[in-house]
Amino acid sequence: MTATTTTPQTTTTSRRSIGEWWNNLSRPVQWLVLIPLVALIYLLPVLNPPIISTEPGYDFQIAMFEVARYVLIAIGLNVVVGQAGLLDLGYVGFFAVGAYVAALFTSPDSALTKLPFLVVLPIAMAITMVFGVILGSPTLRLRGDYLAIVTLGFGEIVRLLADNLEPLRGNQGFQQVGHPPGTNADGTALFNNTNGTPWYVLTVTIIILILVLVGNLERSRVGRSWVAIRDDEDAAAIMGVNTFKFKIWAFVIGAAIGGLSGALYAGQLAFVNNQRFDIVTSVLFLAAVILGGSGNKVGVILGAIVVAYVPLRFLGIAEYRFLIFGVALIVLMIFRPQGLLGARQRLLTYGRQAYQRLLGKGEQISHDTATATDRNGGLR
Repeated sequence: MTATTTTPQTTTTSRRSIGEWWNNLSRPVQWLVLIPLVALIYLLPVLNPPIISTEPGYDFQIAMFEVARYVLIAIGLNVVVGQAGLLDLGYVGFFAVGAYVAALFTSPDSALTKLPFLVVLPIAMAITMVFGVILGSPTLRLRGDYLAIVTLGFGEIVRLLADNLEPLRGNQGFQQVGHPPGTNADGTALFNNTNGTPWYVLTVTIIILILVLVGNLERSRVGRSWVAIRDDEDAAAIMGVNTFKFKIWAFVIGAAIGGLSGALYAGQLAFVNNQRFDIVTSVLFLAAVILGGSGNKVGVILGAIVVAYVPLRFLGIAEYRFLIFGVALIVLMIFRPQGLLGARQRLLTYGRQAYQRLLGKGEQISHDTATATDRNGGLR
């Protein structure tokens, strides 16, 4: 007689991960949970916690704005690289276009008509969207390394144009770039280049709005098309997805967010010239997306925080940041190629309702496969 051994089945309620708990909450409950966290994020420059403070080496309020700026850039680049799977090495070009638009319409060094800074923000987004169409229309039929080389060239073209076109003033640049309205009690400007708190609050507010917009896009037909293109463009085309149109959509939306972040950067710094938009900066933008987890909004936010905050917190290693991030990316690609928080493959639209009907319980998230099956072929 042979003895059979049985192994107890683990229940789904035991050791549930934070991700599963979060995704099983309804949308209103998620927003209620997020309210205290968002309030804490807004108060960070005022609280200046000693553990994470960058002082005395670097002003903490300015550091928080730099982190928020990188987060906004990473969210925009994630639309292109993470959602649609388009390797863009020249994203700094869109960032530069937005900064120069803000300078041209607000700086006294420009001959163009002066406009309020808040009016210039949507103009910068619109112009960078046009540049996205101009770049994307002839190049998005390319794939992989070829597309990366073309976008890399675009970033360098923008920098060289800024260096050689007389209206863009080359290395001399634009001074006294405009800023949003508002004054302090003593009559000084609320938004200035020495106080990062107002700029941080404005940028965080914009980030929240962009996250809502991008999240809705992910759950729409556009987002599902991006995922299909990212996974297998040929298969998506066979299934009827207009791949070229949706890649243009990704490029244009990513360009708009990049232009917006460039305009904010120009306003806070109050100075723009051609030395601040090189290829190294573009690589740092891409490193934030890859490090955090391409395709995952929370992941790219985490990656952007690491890339922007660590050099400001530890100024002694700031000059070695490219070496450190390079080694970190190599290690990450070996042991965790999906990034710190990989893209979650899941039902993007009505996911909770579908899982509830199929399984009788909340949505189960996997970072590696969309669905999992047990050894008997059943859906887990």
